[in-house]
Amino acid sequence: MTTEAASAARSGLVLEAIVLAGGAGARFGGGKLIAPWRSGALIDGALAAALASPARGVIVVTGADPGVGPAASAFAARTGEAARLRIVHADTHALGMAATLRAGVRALLAAADGAFVFLGDMPLIPPAVLPRLADALAAGAPAAAPVFAGRRGHPVLFARPCFDALARLEGDEGARTVLQSLGSALALIDCADPGVLFDVDTPGDLAS
Repeated sequence: MTTEAASAARSGLVLEAIVLAGGAGARFGGGKLIAPWRSGALIDGALAAALASPARGVIVVTGADPGVGPAASAFAARTGEAARLRIVHADTHALGMAATLRAGVRALLAAADGAFVFLGDMPLIPPAVLPRLADALAAGAPAAAPVFAGRRGHPVLFARPCFDALARLEGDEGARTVLQSLGSALALIDCADPGVLFDVDTPGDLAS
């Protein structure tokens, strides 16, 4: 059992993970999540983190790019994690990030006590912070997020009471309004790794 899985077992929580991968990557010029990244595709980074989390399963929500689902499945197969992966297509992905998030939340299994929400274009999430987010939920927080140098990063782990609000979101703001509504109840977990902030918007970001 991995350290992350042991943490989840101690907490008694049943957790899932959602990787949002439905965007068109317009600023990148298209094909962002399947662009070459290290020895694979860019989405591999987010998938590696999600699969390293104390989550029972990982849902990848696809949308604009038909290559994302096969790329995600290929990574899971290469790493021996195919059984934990589910691909869900967001038919309304063009309406914005909220549509992709809604599709992921609605695909969660009924037994889930919480869900990590990862962004597909954030390939450097440090796995060490993930069980600490789970510990915050186990202690009663409605949601938990990492913080680096005073800035809130990703992923965010939401407890089940947040699911209904997430499933009602509209537009392209993601879960920001839900997090704002939590106020000081949101658990902020200090993290020394800037990977919780790093995302890829343009080809130049890959070079950095």
